[in-house]
Amino acid sequence: MSQLNFKTISGALLAATLAFGQLAKADPVDINLADAESLAENIVGVGPVLAEAIVAYRLENGSFASAGQLLEVPGVGPKILEKNGKTLLVDGKAYQN
Repeated sequence: MSQLNFKTISGALLAATLAFGQLAKADPVDINLADAESLAENIVGVGPVLAEAIVAYRLENGSFASAGQLLEVPGVGPKILEKNGKTLLVDGKAYQN
């Protein structure tokens, strides 16, 4: 196997491992109670910047009535809701697709 193919395969495996690791470690998170760090750690597809935007939205507009209301935060799309299934909680209740 050539050096280039090995590096390509190694990179793909590392990316897959990291992606799976994020899915595997995601714990349920209440979007009305969690700080930005917890949101970024536990919502797949949400990094620190988007997590801060979620917290800012919540502070400006009040608590989320449903996880679907996250779609009102710029940068949050339907795929984030789909990927996170029952890990998104609102007042202790799981998001329903």
